[in-house]
Amino acid sequence: MIDLLPPLPVTGPLAVAGLLLVFSRMLPARVPDIIALCTALGAGAICAAMAGHDGEAPLVYWFGNWVPHGGQILGIAFVVDQASAILAAFIAFLFAAALVFAWGYYDEVHAHFHVLMILFMAGMIGFCLTHDLFNLFVWFEIMSVAAFAVTAYALRSSALDGSLNFTVVNTIGSYLFLGGIALVYAQAGTLDFTALGKAVAAAPGDPVITASFALLATGLLIKAAQVPFHFWLADAHAVAPSPVSVIFSGAMVGLGIFGLAKIVWIVFAPSPVVMHVVHTLLLWMGVASALIGGVEALVQRHVKRMLAFSTISHIGILLIGLALLNRDGLAGMLAYLLGHGLVKGSLFMLSGILLARCGGIDEIGLRGAGRSIWPAGIVMAAGGLMLAGLPMGSMEEGIALIAAASREASRDWIVAPVFFGAACTGGAVLRATGRIFAGLGPVPGEEERSPTDQESEKADRPLWLMLAPAALLLGLGMIEADSHGHLAAQAASLLMQRESAPPPDLPPSVTPWLSVGFALLVAAHELGRRHLPRWFLWVVDNLTNPPLAALRVIHSGVIGDYVVWIAVGLALFTAAFAFG
Repeated sequence: MIDLLPPLPVTGPLAVAGLLLVFSRMLPARVPDIIALCTALGAGAICAAMAGHDGEAPLVYWFGNWVPHGGQILGIAFVVDQASAILAAFIAFLFAAALVFAWGYYDEVHAHFHVLMILFMAGMIGFCLTHDLFNLFVWFEIMSVAAFAVTAYALRSSALDGSLNFTVVNTIGSYLFLGGIALVYAQAGTLDFTALGKAVAAAPGDPVITASFALLATGLLIKAAQVPFHFWLADAHAVAPSPVSVIFSGAMVGLGIFGLAKIVWIVFAPSPVVMHVVHTLLLWMGVASALIGGVEALVQRHVKRMLAFSTISHIGILLIGLALLNRDGLAGMLAYLLGHGLVKGSLFMLSGILLARCGGIDEIGLRGAGRSIWPAGIVMAAGGLMLAGLPMGSMEEGIALIAAASREASRDWIVAPVFFGAACTGGAVLRATGRIFAGLGPVPGEEERSPTDQESEKADRPLWLMLAPAALLLGLGMIEADSHGHLAAQAASLLMQRESAPPPDLPPSVTPWLSVGFALLVAAHELGRRHLPRWFLWVVDNLTNPPLAALRVIHSGVIGDYVVWIAVGLALFTAAFAFG
């Protein structure tokens, strides 16, 4: 019976979305909220059941019963390994939490928002479960189109501008991805992941194969918002409705790295040329993303932009885990992906609470305005500590596994940029918490020069209804469980198609505490500027101003500039394959 489950978490939501769109005007105002929530919970329950499947092989479902014959694969399959099922279940439950947070978000509902969110979820789950490269592109597009629409849902000029940047950049990524599919299909004559892997193994050094990987990886790295393809994310996050931002940072950008991990290990692993580029170029892209995203987060005053840049930093850590090319790195990537999604989803809900209850999202303008909603401040401070590396929960388990993987790969230095980026993002959130909820920081620093905007969201929603899912997500992210590492290691082994083995012993380390201490020090420095000697501030400002000014110039908000950076990224792939 369980063999019939794989298509249900996708086909079910698609059917519900169609019916809801047809009958939305006949339904009472809050019925679409209930239907959308039940759909997300149902999809999550099915994916959780598949994740708990204890068979020796992944669940395989061939659509239309087009099963392979004589070694020829003509049909399209969902292959549900443990990592894919767990991530799909997580996505569905994150959507459920976002829909609870969004309860009553729009006065005139008519279910359009709910239909888009259900389609968004179906696209993401299909992306997780498919085993066909072209269908990976199809689900990629369903996910993207729904994301474009919900970003601009408010129809304000700022929302349309941010959605336009998002749409153009990600559409270019889609075209590049489609070009990669065409190249690899022309060479292999198949699109099934397993069959493609055999074709790559038969011609591991084929330049057409390497070119296809460059295009496919670029498309996915654009979706994952990794340097130098990262510029669209902050623009989209700054204007998207808060429930949508929860999904963007909590799941969508991380899916780009997960999709890349699948094609690396299932399709391109037999190619030493490709694997060398993954271990060099993608590793450095991850390091650059962790550092640049962390620094950029630290100098933002717009809370949603701050969280968007922190997402770039933390997704960079995921890319580092993948690029280390060993089981522990991949296991760390999977564990960190789930933990980051929970914590960042919670923080974006808190930004929505600020918009709804305080009427703004500007950290400097909201100084002291959050005192009346102090419980939200407690949750936000805890989230900042988690981002900084507080040693608890699946984020900590993931980063410890990545550190172990870096030692195995003789890349011990990786720990430094990982924890520096994490500490900067945590320090930024802690500074915002102190300023907004405690009234600290009367003298702003570099963040005063950063862009901001006047925004608002529907204000008559109960605080407990918005805060409950935020606290729940953060609480789940903080749960300590010995099984986290074992489950991540088992899922990584299955994804790599290798025999499962227990995770390494992870001895206690002071590094996470040093990262948390640095984050607290950064926040204290920013909030206590008026008490610091002028000569000290002069030295710090003169050291940091030039690189920060350069980052502001690069992040211009102009679509043409973003397209140029995509060309730069493609040039990096070309150079890596030519000289690697």
